[in-house]
Formats: sequence, C-alpha cells, structure tokens
Amino acid sequence: MNVEEVGQILAAAAARPDRQMMVGFNRRFSPHVAKMMTLLAGRSEPLCMSMTVNAGYIPPEHWIQDPARGGGRIIGEACHFMDLMVHLTGSCVKTIAATMVGAGVATRSDKMSILLGFEDGSVGTVNYFANGAKAYPKELLEVFSQGRVLRLENFRRLTGYAFSGFRRFRTLRQDKGHAAEFAAFVERVAAGGPPLIPLEQLVNVTLATFAAMTSGREARTIDLGREYGPHLAASS
Repeated sequence: MNVEEVGQILAAAAARPDRQMMVGFNRRFSPHVAKMMTLLAGRSEPLCMSMTVNAGYIPPEHWIQDPARGGGRIIGEACHFMDLMVHLTGSCVKTIAATMVGAGVATRSDKMSILLGFEDGSVGTVNYFANGAKAYPKELLEVFSQGRVLRLENFRRLTGYAFSGFRRFRTLRQDKGHAAEFAAFVERVAAGGPPLIPLEQLVNVTLATFAAMTSGREARTIDLGREYGPHLAASS
C-alpha cells in the first residue's frame, strides 16, 4: 500500500528467488481476456483502451477507504484494471495523469479518471466511478486496434467489431478469472517455473496506483521511471 512496503516485498523476493511471488490480479486469467489476447496477437500498432468501472458506493468510514488499513479504492481495486491493460499491451505503464472530482462529495478519490501511457505507445483510460447506479454494468472495457474494436461487458459477453471470423464470445456466468488463476498458481508452485505474472509488472502496476493518487491530488502528470526509478530498477 506504499513505497516502503514495495521495498520490503522486493527484498523478500530477492532473498528467496526459489519462491513464487504472486498478486491476485485475476482478470488477466479470465477466458474473455484470453480470447482478446488471441484476437489482438500480431498487431502492429499501439492499443487504445477505455475501462469504465461502476464501482458502487462505499462509505468513507469503511476500512477500505482508510489509507493506512485499506489503501483506498484506487490502490486496493483500480490496480486490477491497470494490470489488465498491462497484460493486454504486454507493456508497462510509463506515465500517469489523473483527475478526481471536485469538492461536494464525501470521498473524492473513488471518483477518478486515470490516463495511462504505456512504454509501447498504447494509451488507456480507467474511469473509476463510485457514484453510479447498481443496475448499470459494473465493468466495461473497450479496446480499439487497427480499425477493429473489442467490447467486454461484465466479463460475461465479449463482442468484436471488424474482426474476421469473430463476432461474439459468451460465458454462462460472469468469469473474472478467479478459478483459472488459483489453478494456475497451484500448478506453478507444484511444478515450478517462472512467475505467472512477472515481478516487473507487479511492481509497475502497484507503483502506478500510487502515482494515480499523487497525480489526482497534485494535478500533475507523473513519469514512473523518474518518480520511482530505484524501485523499478530493483525489480528488473
């Protein structure tokens, strides 16, 4: 939840390279995301991505809103959507510019627009809004790529536009990848092998959430390499 804790985790990982380091970024294990990765394979241009999160209201006194206990909802939950974009691009976040809503709400930090610039030139926006209606879809992702569009609604329905041979993929139930993630992790611990998610990406996404909060408070664009260079270097 802070830079000091990232340093502690990196030190622990360096001390025990034989152990598996894992964070529960489950959405990259969803069958919908696996399908998206297949459809986007071989692209020759950066991606443009838009993620809208209808997060729902959580009162300001809730533990997750406490910076010391829960880290706040951007650090604690929006990390999932940043990781999803890192996975789709295969590229780390380079720059972040975020804006919170103005005064007049109990909690500003769970109503933010976060613009991400990636090392490969891709761009992504995470609109994390806690002031919407429960009846509206909770998670909606759109990916624009070389005259084509993928639209993923609630991890239940994936629709393709202008993809040759692909129009729609559905699952009977919402599948955010939890079961596949746990199965893959158990198998990797038993059989050994490289981490399921590279440590560089885990650190990058975590630092990106810190940067989003700082950017939202201070109204400035943050370059992760300049702001957190020693921590990024330590993970490589």
